[in-house]
Amino acid sequence: MDHEFHKIRRLPPYVFAEVNAMKADARAAGEDIIDFGMGNPDQPPALNIIEKLKETVADPKVHRYSNSRGILGLRRALSAYYGRRFGVEVDPETEVIVTLGSKEGLANLSSAITTPGDVILVPNPSYPIHQFGFIIAGAAVRNIPVGPDSDFMAALERAVQHSVPKPTAVVLNYPNNPTAQVVDLDFYAQVVDFCHFHGIYILSDLAYSEIYFDIAPPPSILQVRRAWEIAVEFTSMSKTYSMPGWRIGFAAGNKKLIGALARVKSYLDYGAFTPIQVAATAALNGPQDCVDEMRALYRERRDVLVEGLANAGWDMPAPDATMFAWAPVPPQFVDMGSLEFSKLLLREAQVAVSPGIGFGEHGEGFVRIALCENTHRTRQGIRSIKALMGGVKKPRPAPTLDKAANA
Repeated sequence: MDHEFHKIRRLPPYVFAEVNAMKADARAAGEDIIDFGMGNPDQPPALNIIEKLKETVADPKVHRYSNSRGILGLRRALSAYYGRRFGVEVDPETEVIVTLGSKEGLANLSSAITTPGDVILVPNPSYPIHQFGFIIAGAAVRNIPVGPDSDFMAALERAVQHSVPKPTAVVLNYPNNPTAQVVDLDFYAQVVDFCHFHGIYILSDLAYSEIYFDIAPPPSILQVRRAWEIAVEFTSMSKTYSMPGWRIGFAAGNKKLIGALARVKSYLDYGAFTPIQVAATAALNGPQDCVDEMRALYRERRDVLVEGLANAGWDMPAPDATMFAWAPVPPQFVDMGSLEFSKLLLREAQVAVSPGIGFGEHGEGFVRIALCENTHRTRQGIRSIKALMGGVKKPRPAPTLDKAANA
């Protein structure tokens, strides 16, 4: 059949696929690729978390269907975390839900609150699910430029003024993936006041709340009192506790939004495997040394990367938060664009990065470098990049697009 599905037609080509195909080809050919592309933590969770999983999985009662809202103990643990970390009270019964990572939570909430044709305001550049979740749900997405040189509030005002119909919701993401930008509580207060006035919901992605360096801990939008009337916030255990494959995240905040998410989830899934939820509870309630160690690990990698690339002739700002550096394409390569520059790095230096254009049009001119290789391999990658930038390596022919597409 030649029929093309409507929702698939609405999805643009996945920009990262070209680089990923080249990376797969290189590895299949036996090349050692220094992979700064995907933000995939390389460290295991703390031992107490793993031991709790092993202990719980041995119980024959825990292999039944779980609860799509998440077990009560885990929701209580998340509420306690919000009390300790942000000084806010969260009702575990009505204001918290466990999700299969923050990505699933955002996607299902998009489906729950979106009517086809709704306008959703999304930062650009941004993590792809922030816009694609709503596109899949049938919304029209309007981009708001973000970054160190952007005036977010002015752009937000323009977007609302010129949107027909009025926007339903705005997505926030700080500390930001991919730009690593951070904001303070005054910023959140301004956004809450503005959205309250215009009747716009706020969806805040706080997945990188615990990865910060040399700055005050990033705030939660739920610390703004009136935010509870219009906002929900997503967090994740993927980066904080090195548990990306476990798929545990949370949504907390406005009861109506949490209720809508819970209703949709009840039709789609039974929640995460109970032993995983029990182990996640142990992580939140247990010693937090592993979080401090994770933060120190990423700080060390950040410093090695930024200093090493500066010595290689590639200057970039040191990120204050997240596990990413948002690096401008070096001047001698800027005319190539971020995608072709990323291919060049992979082909000639065996180093993978994420092209900025993959995060939206305002990401062009940058690449995202993930701090997911140890310092030894990071230095190895820096040496290869330095050789490329110094013209030491002899260029090899690029693979054809057909080869990349068929990989």
